[in-house]
Amino acid sequence: MQLFGMSAEKGRWLLIPLSATVLLCLGTVYSWSIFRKPLEKLLNINATESLLPFTVLLVLFAVLMPITGFYINRFGTRVVTAVGGVIMGLGYILSSFNSNLQMLTLTYGVIAGIGVGIAYGVPIAVVAKWFPDKKGIAVGLTVIGFGLSPLITAPLAKSLIDSYGVRQTFVILGLAFTAIILAIATVLKTPPEDWKPAGWNPATSSQSNTSVTSLETLLQTPAFYGLWLCYTIATFSGLAAIGISSPLAQEIIKLDAATAANTVSIFAVFNALGRLFFGWFTDRFSPKSGAIISFVLFLIASLMMLKSGEGTVATYLVAFSLFYFSFGGWLAIAPTTTLILFSSADYAKNYGIVFTAYGAGALGGTLLAGRIRDIFGSYTVFFYPTTALAILGIILAVFMLKRSFSNSNVAQV
Repeated sequence: MQLFGMSAEKGRWLLIPLSATVLLCLGTVYSWSIFRKPLEKLLNINATESLLPFTVLLVLFAVLMPITGFYINRFGTRVVTAVGGVIMGLGYILSSFNSNLQMLTLTYGVIAGIGVGIAYGVPIAVVAKWFPDKKGIAVGLTVIGFGLSPLITAPLAKSLIDSYGVRQTFVILGLAFTAIILAIATVLKTPPEDWKPAGWNPATSSQSNTSVTSLETLLQTPAFYGLWLCYTIATFSGLAAIGISSPLAQEIIKLDAATAANTVSIFAVFNALGRLFFGWFTDRFSPKSGAIISFVLFLIASLMMLKSGEGTVATYLVAFSLFYFSFGGWLAIAPTTTLILFSSADYAKNYGIVFTAYGAGALGGTLLAGRIRDIFGSYTVFFYPTTALAILGIILAVFMLKRSFSNSNVAQV
């Protein structure tokens, strides 16, 4: 079988950077903190209100993921990716006409959120099916695109806003991302049902003992709820940290806007590294161990930020690097665990259900962070609940992620 003019075993590796590029475009949502201050001034809104479009986008993103999973096989990966890219781009472009918070929430939060939700799962599903022998590392390399996006899009957005204003920036990004996603959508395809890498002989007997194929059985599995709750907690802390990183740096650490934007780019590297590291770690060891390590890092980061203040640049940099690293890790831990624990043939559907945790965490974390800032006048108080949740996450991982998982090495958790 040929792929990109090469054998499928070699050609499939090109699908990883292409899929990661699609996710890089979609991942511009993680640069939202760069837009917040200009929008607060332009629309005369407060911190809670400037987080609202971001929160709504994340919720729509999470809601559409499971729905899209049921239609990928029906309409095809290329069509679903293209439709998602066009809708996302349209949402960005329409956001340039915003005159109030309600309109911005509709165009960016709802329309762009729908587009991201439609397109996001497709590149991951494509790569997962081409790499049944290297689930963790392949998915980890792919989702790097979403996490690494702020490294490119945060300084790009800051430069465009400075040069053209926030409204024109929405237009430029919308047009560029639509064109890129449409181009890549033309080459995204899944392998035939009976395809497998040459020389790969999965341990079918052990896999059959742990695969869950029906939605009803999935929802009756204790490990599913352990995974869902852990993912919610990680998303609650991680997405809130992403949403407040730039304004927090300016208000508490007293960095200027340009430097604060640059730190977001630095953190994006750790977000990407977290996906790669935890994708490998989950494959090599177990989802349970990966979850525990991530929550320990969340705990350390939260305790550090409770001690932060004006001039504590090193504390801020280390703590938020840990937040981004640990949260990025969950974008690899969750899909890889879903692949290992449940039937890979139903991956898009199963991970869509698991991914609803992302929406729950996004809604709770971002709204609470903004509300705390408006009530207490500082984001510092937010790190008390993240400290408590990190401890809860460790407990949940120990006691609920204790089922036996199977991969090529059959790891016990």
